[in-house]
Amino acid sequence: MSEFFMIMKSELLVTAIIFILLFIKLSKGIKNDTLLPVIQILLLLNFIAGFIMNAEGSLFDDMYQTTPMIAFQKNILNLGIYLISLLFADWFKKTEHLSEFFILLLSAVLGMFLLISSGNFLMFYLALELATIPVAAMANFDLTKRTSSEAAMKMILSSAFSSGILLFGISIMYGATGTISFAELPSLLNGSPLQIVAFVFLFSAFAFKLSIVPFHLWMADVYEGSPFAVTSFLSVISKGAISFVFISILYKVFQPMNAIWYNMVMVLSVITMIVGNLFALRQQNIKRFLAFSSIAQVGFILVGISSNAIQGTSSVVYFILIYVFSNLAAFGVAATIASHTSKERIEDYKGFYQNNKFLSWVLALALFSLAGIPPTAGFFGKLFLITAGASKANYAFIIIAALNMIVSLYYYLRVIRSVFMDKTESPIANINVNPTQN
Repeated sequence: MSEFFMIMKSELLVTAIIFILLFIKLSKGIKNDTLLPVIQILLLLNFIAGFIMNAEGSLFDDMYQTTPMIAFQKNILNLGIYLISLLFADWFKKTEHLSEFFILLLSAVLGMFLLISSGNFLMFYLALELATIPVAAMANFDLTKRTSSEAAMKMILSSAFSSGILLFGISIMYGATGTISFAELPSLLNGSPLQIVAFVFLFSAFAFKLSIVPFHLWMADVYEGSPFAVTSFLSVISKGAISFVFISILYKVFQPMNAIWYNMVMVLSVITMIVGNLFALRQQNIKRFLAFSSIAQVGFILVGISSNAIQGTSSVVYFILIYVFSNLAAFGVAATIASHTSKERIEDYKGFYQNNKFLSWVLALALFSLAGIPPTAGFFGKLFLITAGASKANYAFIIIAALNMIVSLYYYLRVIRSVFMDKTESPIANINVNPTQN
């Protein structure tokens, strides 16, 4: 029993926090000003516990597996949700259903943890549904805004479509191999036409979740309509979890089909980077801008995944860790501006530096990191991804990726120019970000 608790520590801790919030909700309730610090402390303790007494093993006939790398990946997600609870404190204090929001958020995180530890496609599918359905409800949390309801509807429809594709792919794979176990599948894969069809459906389901072009059409509208906290969760936590699972399944389960999926990953990586960059150039709304920025970043993640090596795993994990800080910092500044001024357009940021120097520099550093400008951590993250992708010696692919980094500089610097250099007669007034008053 003690071994069971050690192996499933991450999931059990998140479940415990969910039950604590349920009990608080069922009681007389606590005001948001008091409840939010309690939630933040619980999330901080959960993050710290992620470094303590991590065990390696499997449960339920290998349906659930964990390793030190899996435990580290889960703790990156724990860090992300803790930062979200801090960055969007103003919005959390104003919402009428704070405990319900974090119950939904932690339920989605629980699903992501089980997804990362999945040992067969049954656990994988159930965990994916648990990770997806609560997020659709979170997207509709701004009940007074029609755009929030539209975002939730688009999220549900796209999720239902991708789940149907995934189930169809799993069914064909089971029919072709007679198993859904990740441990048994590699020895049964021979590249037959039926197996290739099944893999294409499975790959397409991942492409929907990661917003890989051309499966990205839902993303910008959902990001724009959702509250900033939910948009950040989708951009960072959800993308990170799916990236971890995607790389694990490609490397461990579908390794015998590497020659097939390498070409798919390479082509989609190029298309995703180009489309993400070109659409980001045209955006005026900061949420849509960061949405297409995220699509371009997924393209770079695919560059690292294409290496099919240990270097690919480490480069992706490092990049996601850096991406958590960079993207959440950008979203945090945008959310602070929106909560105080209701402004979400990039042109509204003109002259922002005049009255808000601290927030301006935070935003600039975040965007520099996302662009991969040295000496920021984002530069090393992209360098490691490109180095990993270069292990296949496909230099045309790497050159295209490097050129896309240069293109991305333009639209990131466009925001920075608006903040620091563009002048306006009515810049955004000073925004107080004193933590004692949040």
